[in-house]
Amino acid sequence: MAETRLSYKARRRWSLVILLIGLPAYIVAAVSLVAWLPELPGWVEFFVYVILGFAWMVPLKFVFLGIGQADPDAPHPEDDPR
Repeated sequence: MAETRLSYKARRRWSLVILLIGLPAYIVAAVSLVAWLPELPGWVEFFVYVILGFAWMVPLKFVFLGIGQADPDAPHPEDDPR
């Protein structure tokens, strides 16, 4: 199976789209899901929110890895052969 890796710039763009559009949509969906459930005790509802709060990160972890670091594909100034 061929592995498709996103470039650093593509991961930065996708992380921005996910954070600005996907995460608010996920929050609305999570709150709607909890509201749709039958009345739960407060502590159970808290744990449902905690689980849902971490659940979005698991499938998207690869997009956010290394985003805060310098571009690994960019040329380094000390590599200049002058």
